[in-house]
Amino acid sequence: MRTEPLGSGVQIYVTDTHHFTTDTILLSNFAAVKNGDRVVELGTGCGTIPLLMIRDSSPKSIIAVELQQDAIELLKSSIDLNLQNGVEKSALIHPLHGDIRDIASLLPAGESDLVVCNPPYKLSGSGITNPDPSKLTARHESECTLDDICEAARWLLRFGGRFVMCQRPERLTDVLSCMRAHDLEPKRLRMVQGRAGKAPKLFLCEAKRGSKPGYMDVLPALIIEDESGFTDEMKQIYASYKEGHDGA
Repeated sequence: MRTEPLGSGVQIYVTDTHHFTTDTILLSNFAAVKNGDRVVELGTGCGTIPLLMIRDSSPKSIIAVELQQDAIELLKSSIDLNLQNGVEKSALIHPLHGDIRDIASLLPAGESDLVVCNPPYKLSGSGITNPDPSKLTARHESECTLDDICEAARWLLRFGGRFVMCQRPERLTDVLSCMRAHDLEPKRLRMVQGRAGKAPKLFLCEAKRGSKPGYMDVLPALIIEDESGFTDEMKQIYASYKEGHDGA
């Protein structure tokens, strides 16, 4: 176990099994949490997104749901560390050990403003499976499916509440279809490209519960790098995180 600075004094404990990637930081930025939001993250892992959210805003609360007990304990340790270091907003994060397939027995219906999920990218049984159970759960739909995730989001969200997730481009049709089937209407979509001219490697999508089908805002692609390194937009997204590393 080791600590990583996230910027603005916020730190997180990570391990070789439970850590974060650029995708996590991009999803948190895209979610654009608002002050006073009641947030639930499905499959929080080590809790990177809740910690980034309290770094940048003041949500009312963030419930971080996670199936793996070791990841929950890691997040609890991060919360304690940040509280000891004077980051009082860490107390807004509430780790919850549980299975999102049982969400109706874990949390009340219709009380969340924002639900966020960085789901397993691979279908169960596809590709090379990892023998480490924790890594298998994180990367493959072995413990929950896209349908389970959308059903949980629908249960949690108030009417007009937002569901934000990321996925690989090859799963785009699956995601949009599944969202609509669960009364989550896709309203905002953005592709992420490593470089201009390259095929997208990720997409970010926001849906609203109960919204009518119709217009969807398809944003310009987010380009991660150009010939000189990170693009200006990526530098802006990474600003606080990079500041934490420069000062580490």
